[in-house]
Amino acid sequence: MDDATRRKIAFTVAKKIGAGRSSIYSYNTGSHTHMSGNGKSMYDYGSGSHFSDSYDYGRGAHWNLKLSGEKFSGYDYGFGHHFSGRIRGRNVSIYDYGTGQHYSYTV
Repeated sequence: MDDATRRKIAFTVAKKIGAGRSSIYSYNTGSHTHMSGNGKSMYDYGSGSHFSDSYDYGRGAHWNLKLSGEKFSGYDYGFGHHFSGRIRGRNVSIYDYGTGQHYSYTV
């Protein structure tokens, strides 16, 4: 997956548990991105695209997302990658099985 997709997933997870703010910081890219939305309908100002809790309108791709406490997992159908992660407060960690790497965000 690309960073824009991972940050959308991180933002979605944070919104679902009520921890989301109006921006997200990617430790891997060292950048802040403004985001908005309510957890169902959201917007990523960095990529200029709308997304929901299961669909990225910018890429035209679905993902599924399962939350279980502070852990989550899912599959991105556009990239064909599984992912999993954990949220602690405003910090979200994602493991992308396609790249074999961990990615960290603060929302």
